[in-house]
Amino acid sequence: MNRIFISGTNTDVGKTYASEQILKHYAKKGLKVGYFKPCETGVIDKPLDGSKMFELVKKLNPEFKVTINDVVPYQFKLPAAPYVAKKEQNIDFEFLKDKIKYLETMCDLLVIEGAGGLMVPVLEDLFMIDLIKIFEAKAVLIAPSKLGCINDILLSIEALKNRKIDFEWYINLYQDKDSFDEVSKPFLEKHFKTLKYLHELD
Repeated sequence: MNRIFISGTNTDVGKTYASEQILKHYAKKGLKVGYFKPCETGVIDKPLDGSKMFELVKKLNPEFKVTINDVVPYQFKLPAAPYVAKKEQNIDFEFLKDKIKYLETMCDLLVIEGAGGLMVPVLEDLFMIDLIKIFEAKAVLIAPSKLGCINDILLSIEALKNRKIDFEWYINLYQDKDSFDEVSKPFLEKHFKTLKYLHELD
């Protein structure tokens, strides 16, 4: 079972870009890749992030013959946390687990992209971080390079460790890129010794 769950320290930190990099990375290694986004919010005509990755996966793995509704089963119009965006609609986790098993019949590795950051509510008492264990996946945490990233990174890693979730993390070097080396990198290098960047994932 090879499942990677991509989450972030917050919204708009580059989870979809990370999905793209990771899908390409493993496809180059000869794996048949697949993609799943359990829910996407802010959907008007179609799920933009899910559709973009779906088109990529079809090129990387022609055997991934499914529909966008298989890839993004829950699509909500309101651009908000799933708990809010879903309104009265129920989210069926057994349905989602079955959907994952179905998609896995067509791939060696399934990349699952979350919505927002780790603590985004899916239900009143269930958060995005909980889906990692529900889906029995390895977590990949994406962090931005902007001012304030140190706090977000440390809080997110603390949350993952508290739940005993296996993870690795990457910095998406794009916001405050010019000042990152001076503002945030000195502490992060001192604290973590080595840093991994998304753009270096070949």
